[in-house]
Amino acid sequence: MGSTGFENCWIWDSIPRLVGLGGLMITAAVVGLSKGYFWGIGVCSFPVLWPGFGIFYKKKSWKRPVRVYMDGCFDLMHYGHANALRQAKTLGDVLVVGVISDEEIIANKGPPVLSMEERLILVRGLKWVDEVITNAPYAITEEFMNTLFNKYNIDYIIHGDDPCLLADGTDAYAHAKKAGRYKQIKRTEGVSSTDIVDRILSSSKCAENDNQRSTSFNEMHRNEGNILHEASESMTSRLSHFLPTSRRIMQFSNGKGPGPDAHVVYIDGAFDLFHAGHVEFFRCARQLGDFLLVGIHSDQTISQRRGFHPIMHLHERSLSVLACRYVDEVIIGAPWEVTKDMMRTFNISLVVHGTVSESSSRDEVDPYLIPKSMGIFKAIVSPKAITSSSVASKVIDNLETYKRRNLKKKQSEGKYYEEKKFVTGD
Repeated sequence: MGSTGFENCWIWDSIPRLVGLGGLMITAAVVGLSKGYFWGIGVCSFPVLWPGFGIFYKKKSWKRPVRVYMDGCFDLMHYGHANALRQAKTLGDVLVVGVISDEEIIANKGPPVLSMEERLILVRGLKWVDEVITNAPYAITEEFMNTLFNKYNIDYIIHGDDPCLLADGTDAYAHAKKAGRYKQIKRTEGVSSTDIVDRILSSSKCAENDNQRSTSFNEMHRNEGNILHEASESMTSRLSHFLPTSRRIMQFSNGKGPGPDAHVVYIDGAFDLFHAGHVEFFRCARQLGDFLLVGIHSDQTISQRRGFHPIMHLHERSLSVLACRYVDEVIIGAPWEVTKDMMRTFNISLVVHGTVSESSSRDEVDPYLIPKSMGIFKAIVSPKAITSSSVASKVIDNLETYKRRNLKKKQSEGKYYEEKKFVTGD
């Protein structure tokens, strides 16, 4: 990361005194001492020899933090968004994120799945984000670019290596590039909001009932769990293209464990289609202790216990959770039941669960039976009545709209992958 500012400099604030003491000879002597030598004879620097004498002093350098800006829709927030913002943060000291308005998204891409409020919660919940600009424009116009430079003191505007075109086919970042204030990061492979919408739309039930959508999806399926069940059952041919690596997990991880006396709070779940409800629940849970440990159930466990596969697979869900600023550590593939051995292993002080969750488990055994018997279980009111199923239902209820939107986006994404070249760094 770089910084801008002033270099170290010597401030000569008492030269007039030197002139009164003997003129050029004494001045020359001071110069020799200040440089650490005197006619070839090495000596200590002047401030060390005579501290407080008041002849000159060394001013401490001041470097202004480099401020970088990145914008986006951040609809159906996923680990690709998180990784883009993580990369952007490495190019500066302060990351300012612009969340594009609903109106601008509709005009350029089609209707967003999530509201502005939900998208703001998700962006502010990321550990790399420092400041947020709401209702940002889709295009970096010259006027908005000057606002970024003058009002927000932005040094560089960041975007991925995938093209971002306006409705008229022009580059949304052309002005920033022309100004020499544009920097590029590497796109995260294997995921996009378009891909996630496509996974949800892959439901065979949806395809069969294209002509029967006069009634809402929720009326046809009163059990919300059916939404994820139908989408996931037909997704066997649409496996994720994400290739998880240990390096990526390390990049997202805090890399720190709890202290010996830390009050460790534990939450578990699927955390599929990571949403604002998850972020707000983590925020509340984190306030109950010093360290938030999140257990993420495996795809197989979710399928066995709930009767349907998650839309996002285990590693994708793990990265989304790890990116949240309120989460300290995750257990990838956590057991369904919270056991006494597990609580001892991780020194868990409190197990919490929310009042809003997905459809009930097929298993009649209470997974929190042991922590309840030990008196360390707490049910807390979920701040948001949002579930992964309710997020999926927004897509299903507007099937035709998102089909058209995805068709257009998939064409541009296909062109990107055809012309893709290796980009260093990530």
